[in-house]
Amino acid sequence: MSGFCLSGNSCPAVKNILILDSEGKRVAVKYYSDEWPTNSAKLAFEKSLFGRTLKSNARTEAEITIFDSNIVIYKFVQDLHFFITGGDDENELLLATVLQGLFDAIALRLRNTIDKREALENLDVIFLCIDEVVDQGRYLKQMQMLLQERWQSKTWMLQQHYPNRQ
Repeated sequence: MSGFCLSGNSCPAVKNILILDSEGKRVAVKYYSDEWPTNSAKLAFEKSLFGRTLKSNARTEAEITIFDSNIVIYKFVQDLHFFITGGDDENELLLATVLQGLFDAIALRLRNTIDKREALENLDVIFLCIDEVVDQGRYLKQMQMLLQERWQSKTWMLQQHYPNRQ
């Protein structure tokens, strides 16, 4: 990981990544911070955050808010709500880049069909994208770009060898 960050401050520290459905229930979540030590604390945070952002119009582009002394970047797509949480001292634009990088990686892998049903059917892919974009709470932009290139070349190769396969 040190090859991707010049220092500890040059990469945004991500406290958690949440993908919730339109009712606030978990689809995929990953916590990197001990700020929420128990599962009940995590669930309470998710429920409270979901309730606060529910009436927002974050469908066209990501929104930024301060919640419980954390910066939260979020975006809604179909029936999924994507959240990235960072400390209040993190750069909002870098955290927004994390969200966009994660979203782009997932969209590429799911062929732009991003909804709850597709996400649940491909949960392994969702977690792979999360793990490839963020490592121990640090954003790996180069890994996200390499992952996209790898999937694009694999998709191209499959189309060449199996042209009738969708």
